[in-house]
Amino acid sequence: MLQISPTGFTLDGRPLRLLSGALHYFRSLPEQWPGHLRMLRAMGLNTVETYVPWNLHEPSPGSYDFTGRADLGAFLRAAADAGLHAIVRPSPYICAEWENGGLPWWLLADRSLPLRTGDPRYLAHVDRWYDTLIPLLAEHQTTRGGNVLMVQIENEYGSYGTDRGYLAHLAEGLRARGIDVPLCTSDGPEDFFLTGGTLPGHLATVNFGSRAGEAFAELRRHRPQDPPMCMEFWNGWFDHWGKPHTTRSAEDAAGTLEEILAAGASVNLYMAHGGTNFGTWAGANTDDPRTGEGYLPTVTSYDYDAPLDERGAPTAKFWAFREVLSAYADGAVPEPEELPPLLAPRRVELDRSLPLSDVVDHLSTGAVHSAVPLSFEELGVQHGLVRYRGTIPGPRADHPLTVQGLADRAHVHVDGVHLATLERDVEHEPLKVAVPGREARLELLVESMGRVNYGAATGDRKGVAALLHTQQFLHGWTADPMPLADGTPDRLPWGAARAAEGTAPGGPAPTFHRGTFEVAEPADGHLALPGWTKGYVWVNGFLLGRYWDRGPQRTLYLPWPVLRSGTNEITVLELDRCADPAVELRPGPDLG
Repeated sequence: MLQISPTGFTLDGRPLRLLSGALHYFRSLPEQWPGHLRMLRAMGLNTVETYVPWNLHEPSPGSYDFTGRADLGAFLRAAADAGLHAIVRPSPYICAEWENGGLPWWLLADRSLPLRTGDPRYLAHVDRWYDTLIPLLAEHQTTRGGNVLMVQIENEYGSYGTDRGYLAHLAEGLRARGIDVPLCTSDGPEDFFLTGGTLPGHLATVNFGSRAGEAFAELRRHRPQDPPMCMEFWNGWFDHWGKPHTTRSAEDAAGTLEEILAAGASVNLYMAHGGTNFGTWAGANTDDPRTGEGYLPTVTSYDYDAPLDERGAPTAKFWAFREVLSAYADGAVPEPEELPPLLAPRRVELDRSLPLSDVVDHLSTGAVHSAVPLSFEELGVQHGLVRYRGTIPGPRADHPLTVQGLADRAHVHVDGVHLATLERDVEHEPLKVAVPGREARLELLVESMGRVNYGAATGDRKGVAALLHTQQFLHGWTADPMPLADGTPDRLPWGAARAAEGTAPGGPAPTFHRGTFEVAEPADGHLALPGWTKGYVWVNGFLLGRYWDRGPQRTLYLPWPVLRSGTNEITVLELDRCADPAVELRPGPDLG
């Protein structure tokens, strides 16, 4: 069992410096885990760290998934096979630039439920989840012959709240359900982080990207009994749609890593392998985490400018880190493996199309009538589209039309004519609508982006809150909820598809496009959509993620396990317009 003293860690009586790297099992595919984990060993690491996203494993209350990409047990066994210890962070909240910080979307259907607190209603959900998760995790502890040597209580709680009773409940719940390895917290290296997020009697660690000496000095001031450990060394960063691509030089990051290790500290690289926010799992941030203003959705890639890129190939940062880590590793560092060739570049025509307006009945979970617009959560939609339909009574002159609480983007139509495309937190020209006859038909097609994963806006609901014509609330709404997930294209009537063509001039024309391509053997590739605007891509029914022409990301990673020898299908849902319904397979990524 791992033992802790002010000077460091020991395992089974031998000193152990934790040289760890974050690799999230949910951001790659099971077939890729063994190779990725072996590459961590080849970088000089002895430990892998991962979060556990509650929302991935409990997609609806009381319904659990530990299969495929969600098979935590298989991942931990693969890590052990690769010769790696494991740190697991199963706290209900994970941040991680992950959808809603890992908290299930269905918690938000109750508008009165306070998250990340000791409120009994919230704890009842946590306890039910832990009754399923923690016994599974406990079987993999070092005390039971496994490789898990440390478990986190909560994640960066000092950045959010001060409910010590909540932290104590989580720690006691972990112990009661069989966790007997050391428990820890991780927070920023400042007084308010460390006084709000730590718990007496359990290891405190710090997260930072630079100035290691200052960070460890602050940790020592608050927790002199704890050894220095950086639980998240931010060696890269993530990207938001519409913002520049972020990188950090290998030399600069390796210099800080050397500073950490020279101080006698243990470290966890965040990230060692970033991976991909497949599907709709990318989260979002805000310009001001205190107020929640300034919405910033995260891109599909979680490459993070990490030592291993999205497909697991070593970067310049890998080699720079390997050189530093080799001096501190316990024994020889194995050589990295060579990765197989990439897909050959090609153009793929998408020759069949289905307008979204023709297939709403195939996608909708059923029309819902209400006095006021219901949120996605109230409609039972994790992510996707909702078509809201209502009317404005007339006759009346032109008055301002106001959409309140939009989250996150909407095409607005009046009597079938496109009026505007609105985005959350983006100023637009005032909308005015006149009603010359008895009524005007009002329609909003609302798309959700990632839920905020950090700060005051955590618990971000999707949809629209209200619509007003002048000062008058508009009542009487019909919603058609259309979830988007793996397998969505298979629900469509492709037998009725028409020959594909580019979008005609005018307003947006949301349309599904489909085509096929052949491969002899599955291999990694990257999918580019030049001339497309905004939407979603599926390959063989697997939702790769979102694309958006505002960048910075220009290609989507296409992992080899998604492909099959022979014919493969690509489906694209374009929400606005595309000049030419074709995509390109490229050997390399373009992240901006």
